[in-house]
Amino acid sequence: MSSDQQPGPPSKPPRSALSVRDMLVALAVLVPVILLLGGLTRACSFSPGGPTIDSSRLPVVDVAAELAPIARTVPFPVRVPDVPEGWRSNNVDQDRVGADGATDSRRAVRVGYLTPEGRYLRVVQSDADEAGLLGTETGPEPVPGTGVREIAGLRWVVYARDDEEPIWIAELAGEAPSRALITGSGSDDDFAALATALATGEPADQGS
Repeated sequence: MSSDQQPGPPSKPPRSALSVRDMLVALAVLVPVILLLGGLTRACSFSPGGPTIDSSRLPVVDVAAELAPIARTVPFPVRVPDVPEGWRSNNVDQDRVGADGATDSRRAVRVGYLTPEGRYLRVVQSDADEAGLLGTETGPEPVPGTGVREIAGLRWVVYARDDEEPIWIAELAGEAPSRALITGSGSDDDFAALATALATGEPADQGS
């Protein structure tokens, strides 16, 4: 053989030459990748309206229990929405409706819900007037009204800007005047379901 002749590339060993150790190493690399892809697929899902949330993985709030102590501190009856089966609440809180939480400002009680499809809606109950309640969600810029919905005995005024979540506001009958606001990423049917749930819901137990 001449000195300038280069050796050819090493030949691939036959399949029979692969050891059990080689196959175990390959499996050790592939299994974590498969598990990771499976986990991502379960955590998120695709829908025409955008990605949704797996509500079963989020904390659940007992709305009736959370609203009871709040109801004792606000000057209007607070209703517990009788939401459809499968809806989950993940948040209950309260704040002031007014400039910088002024002492003469009104109160607002908020409850957030997730539908079985992973859509989020929020209902706000308050003793503020319609303009004040609307302003807490939209800021000072005017929002046009787009119509009226009559659902379960309540008259909801619908507000909406282009490409923004709609807002429904209704007056609630009771010993003290109050209003409710609904907004969120839910469908029109979801809004109607929450409006019905609020209309048929009982007042929170204020205890002694």
